[in-house]
Amino acid sequence: MSEPSILLTNDDGIESVGFRALYDALSEFADVTAVAPATDQSAVGRKMSTDAVVTEHELGYALEGTPADCTVAGLEALCPDVDMVVSGINKGANIGAYVLGRSGTVSAAVEAAFFDVPAIALSLYVPAGGDLPWHEKATDPRDFREATHAASYLVKHAEPAGVFDQCDYLNVNAPMRDPSGDPADMQVTVPSELYDMTAEFENGTVKLHDRVWERMRTGDIPDPDGTDRRAVVEGRVSVSPLTAPHTTHRHEALDALAETYLE
Repeated sequence: MSEPSILLTNDDGIESVGFRALYDALSEFADVTAVAPATDQSAVGRKMSTDAVVTEHELGYALEGTPADCTVAGLEALCPDVDMVVSGINKGANIGAYVLGRSGTVSAAVEAAFFDVPAIALSLYVPAGGDLPWHEKATDPRDFREATHAASYLVKHAEPAGVFDQCDYLNVNAPMRDPSGDPADMQVTVPSELYDMTAEFENGTVKLHDRVWERMRTGDIPDPDGTDRRAVVEGRVSVSPLTAPHTTHRHEALDALAETYLE
């Protein structure tokens, strides 16, 4: 197999630890070109720009734009002949159906699907608890080794195995392994349907709160086996094979409404 060429992007920004860890891991066997946001673009979804200033970077290119911008700019202008788009490694899990549309990491992979280029989105589940808040953890490239191992394996083997004949992109979430722990197993999953957003209106402000993360800390999650959240919380690498275009189905009730529209 010839050396694959990869467009590498993310939403945490080109200088993030997880991005560098993934760049180094993939560069051991692939030709990797970074086309990534110059600054943190977390949770921007598929937001697009009309202009994105490009700066050359030691790893490739830094864009003053979003992850979706990076995919389009890379595939159309900066490195148009790549074999695959890889997005990540995001610090923090991107799990659950309701999260997929919000995530810049996942959105970069979704954008690639419309170019008919296979893609993988990668995120690291950083558990809460202990002396440090979760966002102060995973500061060393070695903390991402479970995710980089999964990424390397899937980049090497998914396309030759025909995985992308049946899906557009893979959403991968890996647990943060204890230094003395064994490597995690991999499980094929579906996105969890758990949704627990709340909103409170007080003194002219609405406070929005995602209770799912608190429930994960206490183990209070109803997700059955086979879902992405259950897999990663229990220490497995979750791989969800997904499609990008919205599905459509024949809808008899809507057909009937359309027929009577002008009556």
